[in-house]
Amino acid sequence: MSIFLKGQPPLESKKGNSDLPLPVRHTLDNPADYITETGLTDAVDMAIILGQPLLLTGEPGTGKTLLAYVVGNELGLETYKFETKSTSAARDLFYLYDTVGRFQAKQTGNEGINPVDYLTYNALGKAILQTLKKDEVNDWLPQARKEEARSDQFTRDSRREADWQRRSIVLIDEIDKAPRDFPNDILNEIENMYFKIPELGNKSFVAAAALRPLVFITSNSEKHLPDAFLRRCIFYNIDFPKADIMKKIIERRVGRYVTDSKTFLNKAVGLFYELREPKAGLQKKPATAELLGWIIALKEMNKDQADPLSRVNEEKILSSLSVLIKNTEDIAQAKKAVVQWLRKN
Repeated sequence: MSIFLKGQPPLESKKGNSDLPLPVRHTLDNPADYITETGLTDAVDMAIILGQPLLLTGEPGTGKTLLAYVVGNELGLETYKFETKSTSAARDLFYLYDTVGRFQAKQTGNEGINPVDYLTYNALGKAILQTLKKDEVNDWLPQARKEEARSDQFTRDSRREADWQRRSIVLIDEIDKAPRDFPNDILNEIENMYFKIPELGNKSFVAAAALRPLVFITSNSEKHLPDAFLRRCIFYNIDFPKADIMKKIIERRVGRYVTDSKTFLNKAVGLFYELREPKAGLQKKPATAELLGWIIALKEMNKDQADPLSRVNEEKILSSLSVLIKNTEDIAQAKKAVVQWLRKN
């Protein structure tokens, strides 16, 4: 039986806002709850000391992306994220330029508009500019556009005096999604912390040496990164957490769902790792995010039970696998494994 839907005719239509709960899934990535292994903290230290990017690899769900925010939170630094795409070019890491808008302005006789106003600074561009004095860059900041008013705008009027001459963090997320030449095309700029804007007469900006941005790069290892790029990075592979560490992660991030039953916690982790074993036959192993979501779903759907993974709940447990498993073939395999697991536990 559904918690929110009737599911059977006759169905009634309700008007207005439904009384639905606040989703909890997107409250799980709190940097304060991150558990950092010793080797990883050492890698962060070395990246800071040497002024080199920290390249992070590891399975999905190992915390590669969140680490940049964890370090930013602990050091009091703003974090700028660049979401790499299959179409990303080196320039995109620093800025975008609305060439079409600029051309249209010329065509309609609005040539008096400052070319700078067609700029949008991106992650590393923002971070480099922020190391400088405001009067050094103010003329190169676009005017805020009312139709694009956002709190994260990097424009002439959006930055306070206290926002300048500051260090920040840049996260280049999933760099392996980018075209093959992207890593090589950003080598010199990252090493020397500068960028140029050809659209503005090759105007260049160089980060203040004492305030060089800290750069974190993540990769899912879907393609090999160039050796020249790797030589300029500190490298660290984050191993998938073992069961004892995973229990600590669960207690930190969704602890309220397991505090009343250690049995449920132990069984959920045990079944999760069993599904990750090769003998389960899954093409895509469930990751940490799926496990946390699954625990929440099981408890919310069985609020009156301390242990939602008891054998009497087999039907709901099998239904809940859609949170853990993400393709049809794996669902069938997982159901077989779960039924066998329930008979033993």
